[in-house]
Amino acid sequence: MRVDVSNRVIPPTIEWSRSHLPAVKFFRLSQLRKLRGYEQVAAVCYRVRRSSLEFLLVRTNSGHWTFPKGKAEPGLTHAQAAALEAFEEAGVHGRIEEASFASYVRRKRNGVRSRSAGRSVEKELAVQAHLCEVLRLEAPQERDRNPTWFSAEKAKRRLCEDRAPDFAAELARLIDRATSRIRRLRREDSTTTLVQQKDAPLKLTGRIRKMTRQS
Repeated sequence: MRVDVSNRVIPPTIEWSRSHLPAVKFFRLSQLRKLRGYEQVAAVCYRVRRSSLEFLLVRTNSGHWTFPKGKAEPGLTHAQAAALEAFEEAGVHGRIEEASFASYVRRKRNGVRSRSAGRSVEKELAVQAHLCEVLRLEAPQERDRNPTWFSAEKAKRRLCEDRAPDFAAELARLIDRATSRIRRLRREDSTTTLVQQKDAPLKLTGRIRKMTRQS
């Protein structure tokens, strides 16, 4: 996602498998913040270094480790909104999958107090998770996010710190599902490369969109 100096969101450069491009809507970032919906999106950012898989986590305002995430943006697909969050919170430039690979439920206190219970009411937020392969990083737009790489096992431990057991287990399962999918995708890519080297062209289906960002 490219964001220009006029504070306007510019459509990303995307490799499409379809025969046409969808209609494009333009919003200022200030408008996006006001129009955001209640469903959230997350970018599960990863890289492979020396055959080791690593995940990129950021800090929340409360100090927890989490994935770059935010509310779904009007005028953007969920994949584009997740890519925007990854760029703003972690400075990510990379490739993000169009379809979410998993979803989970996040419980958040909304500040409204229940008269009967005498405590803040929790609301459930559905989060759609998208895989994002990180190609490079730059300084994030949001301060104090501290984007940090972790191995899969360390990422699970960080995500589970100071969280309710059921939510912690859900985040740990998300890392496991991401790991399984990434390994399968890499096997498929290796097979595709071997086939192409044998001069047997294989048409790819465009499962991954390439997101090119410039600040």
